[in-house]
Amino acid sequence: MIRQDEPTADGLVDVTFTLPADIPGRVSVVGDFNHWDPYAHPMRRTEHGTHTAVVTLPQGASICFRYLAEGGRWLDDLDADARDERGCIVHISATAGGNREGQARRRRGRDRLRVADVTLPPEYFSG
Repeated sequence: MIRQDEPTADGLVDVTFTLPADIPGRVSVVGDFNHWDPYAHPMRRTEHGTHTAVVTLPQGASICFRYLAEGGRWLDDLDADARDERGCIVHISATAGGNREGQARRRRGRDRLRVADVTLPPEYFSG
């Protein structure tokens, strides 16, 4: 799930990324906004077991992102506004609750994630 808060007075928007509890191990949100660095925005487990991370982005931006799970699994969020060969696309809205199309897809009961397995060396996750 992707949720956007109201923009601040200086034009920044907190975007909350949430994954279900059944994703094992560590997960990070990576994308062009953090140079695809898995250490920049690690997701934390909530008391309900879900994974969550908040990223602050400029209002009006469009970002490309994916989730990188432990073991080198890439996850695409089907709540994203669009997808291309690089990953998921989200447009940072001028109003809270952006990403209406993604929310509508979720209400129709589609799966929220697509998994792609990639093998990365173990040292990629050490640290």
